[in-house]
This record gives sequence, structure tokens and C-alpha cells, in this order.
Amino acid sequence: MAARLASVTMRVPDNRAAARSAAVAARATLTTLTAALGTAGLAAAVANPGLLAVVDQHAAAVRDSLHGDHRPLTVAALAGYAEGIRAAAREHGWQAPAAPVDWSQPDWLLTRLLAVCALARSLDPRHLT
Repeated sequence: MAARLASVTMRVPDNRAAARSAAVAARATLTTLTAALGTAGLAAAVANPGLLAVVDQHAAAVRDSLHGDHRPLTVAALAGYAEGIRAAAREHGWQAPAAPVDWSQPDWLLTRLLAVCALARSLDPRHLT
């Protein structure tokens, strides 16, 4: 019985560690995305009202897709969404830009990823899980 209780007790920390690892991975995904696209893209959007409007429209669509009007958006949901659209794009031959992005006319995918960065910046720290 004691051995059985010890094995049950050991599972709880493992589950917590897995959840923490998933949260760390999600944050890392969004941090990397923000470094690659978000920082420059959001600065460009602030300087270009037309781009900002398009990013806002994409952010609304992402929020709708993740049911953000019914429950708080999370880092995990946004990271999963970004990874999913990048994976689908790669299956169709898309490659991440090697050079800095020209934000004067970004394609749909880059605008969508920029919207994810904008939403990630807007998260309340209590929802960063």
C-alpha cells in the first residue's frame, strides 16, 4: 500500500512539471515570434494606420477563432494557433522570411502572425498559462 501511495504521489509533481513545461514552451513560441516579427511589425503598425487597421481586423478574427469573447485568451492558445498556421503554411511551401519584413504590404500570413503578437502583448498576466 505504501508503494502504491508513493507512486500516486510521484505522479502529481510530474503532471505539474509537464504543465509548467507546456507553459514555458508556449511562452517561448510567442517570445520567438515577437522577436522575429512582432517588435518591428507592431512598430510599423503604429506608424501606419492602414496596417494597424488590418492587424486589428486579423486580431479580431484570431480572437473569434479561439472563442476569446467567451473565455480569456491564453499564451497556450495563441502559441498553438501561431504554430498551427505556420505548419499549414509550410506544408504549402511557405518559408519564414530570411530578411527583415517589408511591412508596407505584408502577406496574409505575416499579418495574421503579427496579430497574434498584438494579442499576446495585450494579455493580462493572470492569463499567461
